[in-house]
Amino acid sequence: MNKVILKGRLARDPELRYTASNKAVVSFKLAVNRRVSSDNQGPTADFIPCIAWTKLAEVIAHSCIKGSEILVEGRMQVRNYDAQDGSKKYVTEVIVSDMYFCGSKKDNGGGGAPAGGNQNNLGSFGGTPVSDDDIPF
Repeated sequence: MNKVILKGRLARDPELRYTASNKAVVSFKLAVNRRVSSDNQGPTADFIPCIAWTKLAEVIAHSCIKGSEILVEGRMQVRNYDAQDGSKKYVTEVIVSDMYFCGSKKDNGGGGAPAGGNQNNLGSFGGTPVSDDDIPF
């Protein structure tokens, strides 16, 4: 099983790009705190590269900024490629399938609702309340 769940803050603004076939892809680094550093001097962070595709990529790019606190679910992927100098490079990254806002709306650039491929996410999001009469099922 390959499942990753990470909670952290964006280390920089997400970078949104589009493929030649107009498919959205966003990349960002998530700063995830460790409890204790290796030299026992206090907390440190790992900076985990993350990638999201299509609608989720656009939501992350338009709703998150540097410092936004989010939780991501996805899978770990290791890929390799040949660099221009002829050496083989390896990249380890998280392919994000779902994302949740964790901070306040102000912290998340106006967010406050779940985002992701699975629209049945549960949790406390601080979104707009909806009465039972407005639910279509």
